[in-house]
Amino acid sequence: MAATKTTPPEALPETVARYCAAQVAPGARIGVALSGGMDSVVLLHLLAGMRDRNPLSAVHVHHGLSPHASDWACFCARLCERLDIPLHIQEVHVDRHDRHGLEAAARSLRYECFRRTPVDYLALAHHRDDQAETVLLQLLRGAGVQGLAAMPPLRRLEDGPMLLRPLLGIERARLRAWAESRGLHWVEDESNADTRYTRNHLRQHVLPAIEALAPAWRTTLARTASHMADATELLEDLANQDAATAIHERRLDCGALARLSAARARNLLRHFLAGHALDMPDSALLHEMYRQLVQASHDTRLRIQLGTLVLHASHGSAWLVREQQMPPPGICWRWHGEPELELPELGGRLEFEMVTGAGMRLPNADEMIIRARIGGENLQPYCRRPRRAVKKWLQESGIPSWQRAHLPFVWCSDQLAHVVGIGTDCAWQARPGEPGLLLHWRPGAD
Repeated sequence: MAATKTTPPEALPETVARYCAAQVAPGARIGVALSGGMDSVVLLHLLAGMRDRNPLSAVHVHHGLSPHASDWACFCARLCERLDIPLHIQEVHVDRHDRHGLEAAARSLRYECFRRTPVDYLALAHHRDDQAETVLLQLLRGAGVQGLAAMPPLRRLEDGPMLLRPLLGIERARLRAWAESRGLHWVEDESNADTRYTRNHLRQHVLPAIEALAPAWRTTLARTASHMADATELLEDLANQDAATAIHERRLDCGALARLSAARARNLLRHFLAGHALDMPDSALLHEMYRQLVQASHDTRLRIQLGTLVLHASHGSAWLVREQQMPPPGICWRWHGEPELELPELGGRLEFEMVTGAGMRLPNADEMIIRARIGGENLQPYCRRPRRAVKKWLQESGIPSWQRAHLPFVWCSDQLAHVVGIGTDCAWQARPGEPGLLLHWRPGAD
């Protein structure tokens, strides 16, 4: 959809209706993110004319940051009551000292409310001016191709509705002209005049100069965003091709990464990180991660903190896993014959399967204790090979180093009888005809 400067205000309902009909199936529920500002009020009125085709509701997020926030919520309630549109008001409490900044904290909470909104599509009132401003802001931040693609007209909100932007091709001046021609009322957010916010400073001090130099800047920058969106799609297609041979069950093959050109490898690395819902690191960190991964030898141990996840590399592969606390010293669990034991401090569940003539010899009642690794243990999983330090068995097993402290060590009669991933000590292996146990370790999802 693309409205031009010659589009009369009267054409807006038809333009928006045509766009929504192409994107939204009949009967799908549409919600409007209603702030009470001019843009969202216009969007609500435009979509109200479509409710015979698509059920319509609205959601207002009460941030509580302005002294007028409650007045805005009341305005939205009166407006929706007059239009006979259901409204859900969601109150959130923004941490004014959030390390990411006030705007980012408010946005995060707002989108969490959007995620919980019971609709199929949530319509946002972003327009062409917003899109062009976003491109400029992303340029100033040194964003890459994906960042310069700015706001997509349609995208799935993870675990939530589709986000729909029906006004993205329409300039704000056209929306205001239509609103004024209909005698609409809206609220004004006083923070829009605060030039301490980068976007407001851009609007008030930079864009007027750009307007004088290039009056078509909105259309030009929106077109740039469209080109970048196409480029992003191509890069994602390329990353999917590379991932087919380089990523296996959320494990990244460092050798496959090294065989790609540097630019293509970094594109694959971005894809790998995005698959774990991580905020993308800056270019310097991404380049350093790439350098370390492709130069890592088989026995290199790499650890890079990325938010709540940790990037580990070992034995030629890289994993992104949730950081786990070390098990408390001396923690243990006693087995009383139940089919499974939850071991939260080790991050998983140990299951016990009764068999005959295989696995670990069935111990006496209350004889089995499960502990975390202490260090210095020895084990003889092969009766014809000598007893060795568990550390050596773990190194040869290929079990990633960061998982070893969270493996269950099974003790019987004060003897180490079994180590998950290594095997059962010779002295505790079930003989033919003897009752035995097969132990299955189910670690939690990373």
